Amino acid sequence: MKKYTALFLAACLLPALAAADNAALNARLAEVRRQAPPGFTVLVQPPFIVAGDEAPDLVRAHALHTVQWAVTKLRQDFFAKDPAETIAIWLFKDQASYEKYTRALFHDTPTTPFGYYSESHRALIMNIATGGGTLVHEIVHPFMRENFPRCPAWFNEGLGSLYEQSEEKDGHIHGRTNWRLAALQKAIQAGRIMPFQKLTALTDNEFYGDDDNPNYSQYYAQARYLCYYLQEHNLLRNYYREFSTHAAQDPTGYASLLKVLGVTDMGAFTKTWSAFVLALKFP
Repeated sequence: MKKYTALFLAACLLPALAAADNAALNARLAEVRRQAPPGFTVLVQPPFIVAGDEAPDLVRAHALHTVQWAVTKLRQDFFAKDPAETIAIWLFKDQASYEKYTRALFHDTPTTPFGYYSESHRALIMNIATGGGTLVHEIVHPFMRENFPRCPAWFNEGLGSLYEQSEEKDGHIHGRTNWRLAALQKAIQAGRIMPFQKLTALTDNEFYGDDDNPNYSQYYAQARYLCYYLQEHNLLRNYYREFSTHAAQDPTGYASLLKVLGVTDMGAFTKTWSAFVLALKFP
């Protein structure tokens, strides 16, 4: 009897929860529509709202072929839960539009020509003329916050940047080599690679630093190509599950990395990884 009572209560609760979700989505949609200047297309692409000032067909194409595709593939391989709040994705058609509307709508000055996430505005703000790769990168972050809130910057940005150049391969999202490779290869050749134990132990402030930090881009590149190595050896999804499950005991992810790689000598692995990276090509 208790079993059937529980099932009955669950069945009663589901429509109420769905109605609450729809109410929140509709409220956010109305908010974005009020905020959007004339000429913008605003549409729902769950779990996001997409707004853009390109031609309506182009905005719909971005929503379908980039946002929906990325969401579907990221859910498939990594994330069980959608972001708790509805985030608006603002797609500005070019650099001038991006700078103009970032100031007008958000009273902000972008520090990157590509795009960024604004927590205070619940928005991904993108210069879509730079391509859809940055959009896929940024979509990773709200999913990571919801599913793996303990995730340190190095893995959050490593996974995000892995997919800033991506494709579908064997039915899964697959990162490709990209523009970060050349500088990383030079750093390897110059002996300037940070030990992985130290990289994974960087605090978020140390990892991000600022744009004047000479190591800022290298941290991203090294984290990205560690994720790329894991991907190419069919270990990335296992690593995400191992790390996210044991983050309380292993907050940096280093112990999980050793376990998933099956190594005890990280120095030897670093040599293997370095040779692997040096053999990569882009384009």
